[in-house]
Amino acid sequence: MITVTQLHVYPVKSCRGVSIATMELDDRGPIEDRRWMVVDADGRFLTQREHPRLALVSVELTDEGVRLSAPGHSSTMVSRPLPTGTDFVTHVWGDEVAVRPAGVTSERWISAFLDRPARLVHLPDESVRAMRAEYAGAITAPRRVTLCDGAPLLLIGSASLDDLNARLPAPLPMNRFRPNVVVSGARPFAEDGWTSIRIGDVTFEVAKPCARCVTTTVDQATGETGVEPLRTLATYRRRGAGVLFGQNIAHHAPGVLRLGDVLRISD
Repeated sequence: MITVTQLHVYPVKSCRGVSIATMELDDRGPIEDRRWMVVDADGRFLTQREHPRLALVSVELTDEGVRLSAPGHSSTMVSRPLPTGTDFVTHVWGDEVAVRPAGVTSERWISAFLDRPARLVHLPDESVRAMRAEYAGAITAPRRVTLCDGAPLLLIGSASLDDLNARLPAPLPMNRFRPNVVVSGARPFAEDGWTSIRIGDVTFEVAKPCARCVTTTVDQATGETGVEPLRTLATYRRRGAGVLFGQNIAHHAPGVLRLGDVLRISD
């Protein structure tokens, strides 16, 4: 039996995740997942690829919005609704998307933390970013996504990490790979062969493998960088120009996932 053993959302793109027991999915993806993002003074989005210190930013979800905190800095609260009339268009991997600045207080906080001009922005409900066909699998109806890299969710089997850790000089935690859904009970990399799955009452397309970037080399507890796991993954998980670990998945309709849900392979 394959079951869900971890669920995570990442409220602010490239900042720390939040572990949850129940995940609600709207049409775009997990509610509260990557609805916020850090951009530079020119409106370009920032990630751990260039700024590994973002790994140190903890995010607390509240009824009012989000609270940001980091070592050496007092916390700051960002409440919604945000002021309207200041929206602007930025790009996420080539996709145009309208975002809304979170305000001067959060701008000062994130700029001080990164030691460079930066802003926190939010994805308004009315903003539309279309999901690309490569992340949709058999889903043909127009769909929108959040500020994620491309797919609504990322799934990883715990046995796949066990397999990798057996090859590494020192084991790494799952948070290096920033999954939304972790499942246990399958053989290592079994998820590579899935095309359609059902978790609880939600059906997903397993659209494409996830090609991993240097974010996986960032220690999520310290913000320090290294060479693993990419160096080892490249010895046995390279496909073309990419090093693959995990699967991008897209849900057919809104629903709810819970820890302990059974995953069934549909194909």
